[in-house]
Amino acid sequence: MLKFRAREPLSVISANDGIELVNPYSPQSKIAAYRSVSAHGAVADTHPHALVMTLLDATIERMNAARACIEKGETRRKAGLLHAAVILIAELRGSLDLQKGGTLAQNLSNLYEYMTRRLMHANLNSDAAAVTEVLGLLGEIRGAWAAIGPEVRAQATPGTVTAA
Repeated sequence: MLKFRAREPLSVISANDGIELVNPYSPQSKIAAYRSVSAHGAVADTHPHALVMTLLDATIERMNAARACIEKGETRRKAGLLHAAVILIAELRGSLDLQKGGTLAQNLSNLYEYMTRRLMHANLNSDAAAVTEVLGLLGEIRGAWAAIGPEVRAQATPGTVTAA
Protein backbone atom coordinates (compact mmCIF):
# COMPACT_ATOMS: atom_id res chain seq x y z
CA MET A 1 0.00 0.00 0.00
CA LEU A 2 1.31 3.40 -0.97
CA LYS A 3 1.44 6.06 1.68
CA PHE A 4 0.99 9.59 0.46
CA ARG A 5 -0.28 12.57 2.33
CA ALA A 6 -3.46 14.11 0.99
CA ARG A 7 -2.59 17.23 -0.94
CA GLU A 8 -4.43 19.85 -2.87
CA PRO A 9 -4.53 19.25 -6.64
CA LEU A 10 -1.73 20.96 -8.47
CA SER A 11 -2.60 23.84 -10.73
CA VAL A 12 1.01 24.50 -11.80
CA ILE A 13 3.72 21.87 -11.99
CA SER A 14 7.32 23.13 -11.92
CA ALA A 15 9.95 21.24 -13.84
CA ASN A 16 13.62 21.23 -12.79
CA ASP A 17 14.68 23.26 -15.81
CA GLY A 18 12.48 26.24 -14.86
CA ILE A 19 9.66 25.48 -17.27
CA GLU A 20 6.23 25.60 -15.72
CA LEU A 21 3.71 23.07 -16.93
CA VAL A 22 0.04 23.86 -16.38
CA ASN A 23 -2.33 21.14 -15.27
CA PRO A 24 -5.04 21.10 -18.00
CA TYR A 25 -7.70 20.23 -15.42
CA SER A 26 -6.96 23.26 -13.26
CA PRO A 27 -9.74 25.84 -13.36
CA GLN A 28 -7.07 28.47 -14.10
CA SER A 29 -5.80 26.79 -17.26
CA LYS A 30 -6.70 28.08 -20.70
CA ILE A 31 -7.55 24.54 -21.75
CA ALA A 32 -10.12 24.31 -18.95
CA ALA A 33 -11.65 27.59 -20.13
CA TYR A 34 -11.80 26.27 -23.69
CA ARG A 35 -13.45 23.05 -22.51
CA SER A 36 -16.03 25.06 -20.57
CA VAL A 37 -16.87 27.27 -23.56
CA SER A 38 -17.01 24.21 -25.79
CA ALA A 39 -19.36 22.38 -23.43
CA HIS A 40 -21.64 25.41 -23.03
CA GLY A 41 -21.70 25.95 -26.79
CA ALA A 42 -22.65 22.33 -27.39
CA VAL A 43 -25.54 22.63 -24.92
CA ALA A 44 -26.77 25.85 -26.54
CA ASP A 45 -26.89 24.16 -29.96
CA THR A 46 -28.59 20.99 -28.72
CA HIS A 47 -32.29 20.40 -29.35
CA PRO A 48 -34.40 20.69 -26.17
CA HIS A 49 -35.66 17.11 -26.60
CA ALA A 50 -32.08 15.81 -26.57
CA LEU A 51 -31.26 17.91 -23.50
CA VAL A 52 -34.18 16.37 -21.59
CA MET A 53 -33.05 12.89 -22.68
CA THR A 54 -29.57 13.71 -21.38
CA LEU A 55 -30.99 14.83 -18.03
CA LEU A 56 -33.12 11.69 -17.79
CA ASP A 57 -30.18 9.41 -18.63
CA ALA A 58 -27.87 11.18 -16.17
CA THR A 59 -30.47 10.93 -13.41
CA ILE A 60 -31.04 7.23 -14.05
CA GLU A 61 -27.29 6.62 -14.08
CA ARG A 62 -26.81 8.31 -10.72
CA MET A 63 -29.74 6.50 -9.14
CA ASN A 64 -28.45 3.11 -10.32
CA ALA A 65 -25.05 3.92 -8.84
CA ALA A 66 -26.68 5.14 -5.60
CA ARG A 67 -28.69 1.93 -5.30
CA ALA A 68 -25.47 -0.07 -5.65
CA CYS A 69 -23.88 2.12 -2.95
CA ILE A 70 -26.79 1.40 -0.61
CA GLU A 71 -26.27 -2.31 -1.15
CA LYS A 72 -22.52 -1.96 -0.48
CA GLY A 73 -22.95 0.36 2.50
CA GLU A 74 -21.09 3.26 0.86
CA THR A 75 -22.98 6.02 2.67
CA ARG A 76 -20.96 9.05 1.58
CA ARG A 77 -20.98 8.18 -2.12
CA LYS A 78 -24.68 7.25 -1.94
CA ALA A 79 -25.49 10.66 -0.46
CA GLY A 80 -23.60 12.48 -3.21
CA LEU A 81 -25.22 10.47 -5.98
CA LEU A 82 -28.73 10.90 -4.61
CA HIS A 83 -28.11 14.61 -4.12
CA ALA A 84 -27.04 14.83 -7.77
CA ALA A 85 -30.16 12.91 -8.83
CA VAL A 86 -32.37 15.33 -6.87
CA ILE A 87 -30.65 18.29 -8.55
CA LEU A 88 -31.19 16.73 -11.98
CA ILE A 89 -34.85 16.07 -11.23
CA ALA A 90 -35.16 19.72 -10.17
CA GLU A 91 -33.72 20.67 -13.57
CA LEU A 92 -36.29 18.45 -15.29
CA ARG A 93 -39.04 20.02 -13.23
CA GLY A 94 -37.72 23.49 -13.99
CA SER A 95 -37.78 22.78 -17.72
CA LEU A 96 -41.56 22.38 -17.67
CA ASP A 97 -43.66 25.17 -19.14
CA LEU A 98 -46.70 25.00 -16.89
CA GLN A 99 -48.53 27.63 -18.96
CA LYS A 100 -48.23 25.88 -22.31
CA GLY A 101 -48.02 22.32 -20.97
CA GLY A 102 -51.34 22.43 -19.14
CA THR A 103 -52.41 19.39 -17.15
CA LEU A 104 -49.60 17.18 -18.48
CA ALA A 105 -46.91 19.59 -17.33
CA GLN A 106 -48.60 20.02 -13.93
CA ASN A 107 -48.86 16.24 -13.47
CA LEU A 108 -45.19 15.82 -14.38
CA SER A 109 -44.24 18.59 -11.96
CA ASN A 110 -46.14 16.81 -9.19
CA LEU A 111 -44.51 13.49 -10.12
CA TYR A 112 -41.04 15.05 -10.08
CA GLU A 113 -41.81 16.49 -6.63
CA TYR A 114 -42.86 13.02 -5.44
CA MET A 115 -39.65 11.52 -6.85
CA THR A 116 -37.62 14.13 -5.01
CA ARG A 117 -39.31 13.27 -1.71
CA ARG A 118 -38.74 9.54 -2.29
CA LEU A 119 -35.05 10.08 -3.07
CA MET A 120 -34.63 12.20 0.05
CA HIS A 121 -36.29 9.39 2.01
CA ALA A 122 -33.97 6.86 0.33
CA ASN A 123 -30.95 8.96 1.26
CA LEU A 124 -32.01 9.38 4.87
CA ASN A 125 -32.96 5.72 5.38
CA SER A 126 -30.64 3.97 2.85
CA ASP A 127 -33.78 2.59 1.22
CA ALA A 128 -32.90 0.83 -2.02
CA ALA A 129 -36.59 0.06 -2.65
CA ALA A 130 -37.39 3.78 -2.80
CA VAL A 131 -34.61 4.31 -5.35
CA THR A 132 -35.94 1.37 -7.36
CA GLU A 133 -39.43 2.91 -7.26
CA VAL A 134 -38.17 6.23 -8.61
CA LEU A 135 -36.09 4.43 -11.24
CA GLY A 136 -39.26 2.74 -12.47
CA LEU A 137 -41.17 6.02 -12.64
CA LEU A 138 -38.36 7.85 -14.38
CA GLY A 139 -37.87 4.91 -16.75
CA GLU A 140 -41.52 5.22 -17.81
CA ILE A 141 -41.08 8.94 -18.46
CA ARG A 142 -37.87 8.31 -20.38
CA GLY A 143 -39.53 5.65 -22.54
CA ALA A 144 -42.41 7.96 -23.41
CA TRP A 145 -40.03 10.85 -24.07
CA ALA A 146 -37.92 8.70 -26.38
CA ALA A 147 -41.02 7.50 -28.25
CA ILE A 148 -42.17 11.03 -29.08
CA GLY A 149 -38.68 12.16 -30.08
CA PRO A 150 -39.05 12.26 -33.87
CA GLU A 151 -42.39 14.08 -33.65
CA VAL A 152 -41.13 16.63 -31.12
CA ARG A 153 -37.96 17.32 -33.05
CA ALA A 154 -39.96 18.00 -36.20
CA GLN A 155 -42.42 20.39 -34.49
CA ALA A 156 -40.62 22.16 -31.64
CA THR A 157 -38.50 25.23 -31.97
CA PRO A 158 -35.13 25.27 -30.17
CA GLY A 159 -35.17 26.84 -26.71
CA THR A 160 -38.72 25.82 -25.78
CA VAL A 161 -39.72 22.76 -23.81
CA THR A 162 -43.38 22.41 -22.87
CA ALA A 163 -43.23 19.09 -21.00
CA ALA A 164 -40.37 16.89 -19.90
